[in-house]
Amino acid sequence: MMAKDVVVIIGAGGIGMAIARRQGFGKTVLLADWNADLLSKAAQELEAASYAVAARQVDVSSRASVAALADTAATLGSVMQVVNTAGLSPNMASVDKVLAVDLYGTALVFEEFGRVIAPGGAGLVISSMAGHMGERLPAEAEHALAHNPADELLALPCLSMDAVPNSMVGYIVAKRANILRVQAEAIRWGTRGARVNAISPGIVATPLARHELDSPSGDGYRAMIAASPAGRMAPPEEIAVAAGFLLGPDAGFITGSDLLIDGGVIAAMRAGELAFRG
Repeated sequence: MMAKDVVVIIGAGGIGMAIARRQGFGKTVLLADWNADLLSKAAQELEAASYAVAARQVDVSSRASVAALADTAATLGSVMQVVNTAGLSPNMASVDKVLAVDLYGTALVFEEFGRVIAPGGAGLVISSMAGHMGERLPAEAEHALAHNPADELLALPCLSMDAVPNSMVGYIVAKRANILRVQAEAIRWGTRGARVNAISPGIVATPLARHELDSPSGDGYRAMIAASPAGRMAPPEEIAVAAGFLLGPDAGFITGSDLLIDGGVIAAMRAGELAFRG
């Protein structure tokens, strides 16, 4: 039997699973997560629905771990789609951990999977509307975040304790870096005939969002929802629809781009209808 094409989903949470269910038909889904219990449950759910699934634990803040995952993917078949949904929210972790997972981890995934992605393949990182909230960084910092090797990123002056005093600022900078990184990686992935893009969701109805809504920052999240033109959260399936487009052949001319899917929260902020409290 011929090997099936491989779809790699990093992060077995709400968005990752919605994308896996949409993109995994007739393919091998390589599902990865740090949380072994969550990963096992998610893999069982997909298998029960007749998907072909391989599950591997991964720490996206470890190059060795991400490299091993990429190598595993390559043994399963042609790696056609790579989706990185791994991330920590501001209320979940320290500044260092947010930067290690959300910023450094994203760069690692691009670098390691950039050596195994098949021609015609596509990559996608699920970033956040937070990447559109802050001011642009100085040009030198933005260039470094986009182009410096992953292992040099966390030592950049723009990520020092003085520049990133708390987890919220760290989260915003990390998500801005994701958007910059896909522009640079589009060039490298393009040499293999592959594409890479980002999606920046707003508030999506997942357990992570519930954690934020129940946190001390919850009122701020509710204010964003109320002020947005959509006036609601998005179900994970709505993000999966957009992901399917960016990963598929109809988006063949789209690479190095970021798609903001936030129900209009950023538009409300820029119109002065919603004050951001960082």
